[in-house]
Amino acid sequence: MNIFKKYLGIFYPLVVFFLLNLALLSISRLLLGLWQAQRISAVDGWFPLFLQGVRIDIASLCWLFALPILLTCFFSSNALIGKVVNTFIRLWLVLSSVFIIFMEIATPAFIETYDFRPNRLFVEYLVTPKEVFTMLANGHFVALILTPILTALFAYAFWRLSANLWKNLSYPKWYWRPLVFLLVGALTFIGARSSFQHRGINPAMVAFSSDPLVNSLVLNSSYSVMFAIQQMKDEDRSSEIYGKMPLDEVVATLKQMRDRPESDYISDSLPTMTKNVASYQGKPKNLVIILEESLGAQFIHTLGGKPLSPYFDELAKEGWLFENLYATGTRSVRGIEAVTAGFTPTPARSVVKLSGSQNNFFTIADFLKQQGYHTSFIYGGEKHFDNMASFFYGNGFETIIDEKDYKNPSFVATWGVSDEDLFAKANEQFSQWQVSGKPFFSLVFTSSNHDPFEFPDGKIELYEQPKQTRNNAAKYADYALGYFFQLAKKSNYWQDTIFLVIADHDSRVNGSTLVPIKHFHIPALILGEGIAPHRDNRLVSQIDMPTTLLSLIGASGNYPMLGYDLTQPQDPNRALMQFDRTMAYRKGDKVAILQQNQPVQGFHYDSKSNELIPADIPETMKKEALAYALWGSYAYKQKLYKVDEKNNQ
Repeated sequence: MNIFKKYLGIFYPLVVFFLLNLALLSISRLLLGLWQAQRISAVDGWFPLFLQGVRIDIASLCWLFALPILLTCFFSSNALIGKVVNTFIRLWLVLSSVFIIFMEIATPAFIETYDFRPNRLFVEYLVTPKEVFTMLANGHFVALILTPILTALFAYAFWRLSANLWKNLSYPKWYWRPLVFLLVGALTFIGARSSFQHRGINPAMVAFSSDPLVNSLVLNSSYSVMFAIQQMKDEDRSSEIYGKMPLDEVVATLKQMRDRPESDYISDSLPTMTKNVASYQGKPKNLVIILEESLGAQFIHTLGGKPLSPYFDELAKEGWLFENLYATGTRSVRGIEAVTAGFTPTPARSVVKLSGSQNNFFTIADFLKQQGYHTSFIYGGEKHFDNMASFFYGNGFETIIDEKDYKNPSFVATWGVSDEDLFAKANEQFSQWQVSGKPFFSLVFTSSNHDPFEFPDGKIELYEQPKQTRNNAAKYADYALGYFFQLAKKSNYWQDTIFLVIADHDSRVNGSTLVPIKHFHIPALILGEGIAPHRDNRLVSQIDMPTTLLSLIGASGNYPMLGYDLTQPQDPNRALMQFDRTMAYRKGDKVAILQQNQPVQGFHYDSKSNELIPADIPETMKKEALAYALWGSYAYKQKLYKVDEKNNQ
């Protein structure tokens, strides 16, 4: 070791920690790769996984150690100020190493839940520590215990290792230090960029697999999280990651796809604002949207899923069932923005969370409030989760009911009261509001079908053991839904209400394709007086639901939503799916995939094997995909998505 210390001089501590972290990250990647070996191609997967992985690790460490390198070059010495600098560098190296190892230790539990390394979801959940801690305690208890213990042990080892690294170092003369900095600084800069191209290294540059999990394994978790934080800071630039198209061309493309007369567009300043006449022209009806947590089509027997939905299956015989409807994303806030605002998905965070959409942003709640409706959000958990309260209060929801409003609930879980308690409360409120004679709109959001899958005993015959599993929770969610409709059919509001039952997204969206399309397939069922029972096999999106519902309840007026009114004979034949930083635009069996800083790729979707097969697609479809992908960012940034206060009836 002394010979290395002699030749490396003041950089000896930095090199030791650099190589140590590089080794730990490679070992972590190897263990994660072995764990997920079935997802990695034996022929051409392992080599790029480790080659590109080491490249990312070197770049990460160069950025992370840049400040210590700078301070070492100019200030490290045996003098008082030099000793202070050395102590600061020691702390920096130890804390940085602790952060790196903590992120790697936390990675397996995150992958189990989300099928990715920690990314922006990891950051977003940090603002709700109570819910996350309880979820971990109930669903990932071993990880919750081992992570802090192992991190503490590594922290102690790093500190002990660093204790003697600065002893007996040789320090260069002051006149050599600028030259040393130029040499070392240049190497650090090259290592951090890891590329002589226009752009420095980024996740898209090292991606090589059609499996998103494999591409995330190339990264290290600290890099993945820091990259996500940087991207979150740059939300206003999110419209550029898929390509560029002028706003006028985006709007013209979207209008052409909708095939509506130009006279329907009534605002120059709000280019998608249209006048809309409801298909139902009678007394305005109440509207209830039941947003089912994580209840993908895979859990619905009548849609070809597991036999976990006897109540939904019976209800499907009484209403309008959409057999081919797809979610816009993989998070609840994506489902919320789609079904309450008809907003198209973007690579940025959902508008539920963005600061510029917390007021004066279009929602059907605001639209209906102006038409004399009482509007509400009913939830069994805490209303502040995912920033829902701020978004809802600022955009037309008058009443919010959350966990604190339930007196003596029968069952309380990690995410709030049980779905039965939620539905009992909803039925109570609807009955009261019906008496007032004022129509009402309510969004009811369930939570029992969420990790760690807690629900009351004795309600269902378990599908599998142990009790707290994804499938059993889905079956309980169906049971609670049946319970609600038993109450609703006996109520005073049943005859005057249109109901939509729809999932926010599927449960644990994952797969080995760029976008696992089958896991975006969700149930949607419209029930109510005058709704003829039938099954609709048109390919549609969550964003088509609010426009259709407004038409069914008799709410004519002007709004900026791009969704189709499915009471009309038009066939949208398209679906939009945002999967992390990748977007899929599906038309029939053709799919356009948009990835960061890459040209649009074409695929054929085999619905039987659920595979995406590379194929040529029309240039017009690529243009449509880009227009849909860019519209949301334009609309948000330029405030083009508002309620038209002048023209609503």
